[in-house]
Amino acid sequence: MRPASPRRAALPSPARRRALRRAVLAWFAEHGRELDFRADGGGDPWGVLVSEVMAQQTQIGRVEERWPAFMAAFPTPAAMAAASLADVIRAWRGLGYNRRALGLHRAAVAIAAAGGAVPGDVETLMALPGIGRYTARAVAARAFGLPVGAVDVNVRRVVGRIVAADPSMLSFTALQAAADALVDPREPGAWTHALMDIGATVCRPARPSCPVCPARPWCRTARTPAEAPATPSRAPARRPTAHEPAAIPFERTTRWLRGRIVDRLRDAPPGTALALDGPVGTHSAQAVTLALAGLARDGIVELDPAGRASLAGSREPA
Repeated sequence: MRPASPRRAALPSPARRRALRRAVLAWFAEHGRELDFRADGGGDPWGVLVSEVMAQQTQIGRVEERWPAFMAAFPTPAAMAAASLADVIRAWRGLGYNRRALGLHRAAVAIAAAGGAVPGDVETLMALPGIGRYTARAVAARAFGLPVGAVDVNVRRVVGRIVAADPSMLSFTALQAAADALVDPREPGAWTHALMDIGATVCRPARPSCPVCPARPWCRTARTPAEAPATPSRAPARRPTAHEPAAIPFERTTRWLRGRIVDRLRDAPPGTALALDGPVGTHSAQAVTLALAGLARDGIVELDPAGRASLAGSREPA
């Protein structure tokens, strides 16, 4: 029976939850994505923390490619804390969103100052710089075996569809409570990976593959007359009107410009400050100056009195 209110999460009974967990974990054992950082870093809390920070807003294939070398450079929190922020940003090349490298370095410094061990509870993990609710719960589940639900965009979709006929009506609080209730208490790490993989490969936002989904017998959304989650109507593509400008190409965005500036500073010899006083790509010299000021405010770049830029924490050559 469906709940009277679409805002309510309808959890399966305890017996049905156990059956759901068995089905999902069996599917994961056969179909889960084989990723090096899952196998090599699965028992190392620091390796798990690094992989989770990397995976935020970055394609999983790129994380798979970059994680081994990054861990070789910074195998422990103490190793990263002893390195300069500039060293960490250089190693972060290709992963985007350099503020995550800044946050990870600050977290490593805090961990090293507290004794060097990654904390094993959600609250203490969330107190680390740059570590939010999802990352803290993912590390707690994967590295420490705590039965907590880590809710990223994929997990939110899978859990939401399991417990609600209209997942869009669920509050995050209700969704998080449902995720915590569904997690397998014996294998929370595998459960976390399984839901992520189901969301990425089967329970997609549009055109989900309900017939092959291991959660289908317990999914409230899949029990619609069409046997599949409702998807937004797909209106024919239309051209922007005179009052609705076309989307800006990525190369013209501030994010692109910031990335190119950081790349130029990565390539400079350590301790070298560059005068970036000209245009970059289609961006004017003024736009470059504004982007540099923003990077300096974020703590990624340092500007000397002459306005020359270097990566924050750059070491002078020996």
